[in-house]
Amino acid sequence: MEKVLKVINDVITNPPIPHEPYKQSLKNWAMYCLRDRGFIVVYAQNYDFAVEVKGGGKLYFNVTNNAVDLDDKINWIVWDSVDKKVNLIPQML
Repeated sequence: MEKVLKVINDVITNPPIPHEPYKQSLKNWAMYCLRDRGFIVVYAQNYDFAVEVKGGGKLYFNVTNNAVDLDDKINWIVWDSVDKKVNLIPQML
């Protein structure tokens, strides 16, 4: 799973299109970027979305514009409005 998270981090930090908060939501942007790079992004109850991993597993994600008090049991995609960039914060196992 660490390799998959590294690739997802690369996609999020070097996206095919920049995130423009006034044009699209962070969730829709992240899902588009991941699908564009070949990931299977699916609905996930109680989360914003999930990425299917070969072997039948899933990685669950939430997105936010505020990196305060994040649950460390989930992967987060966070928009940093000061630096104008997106970060991946992986879950702590």
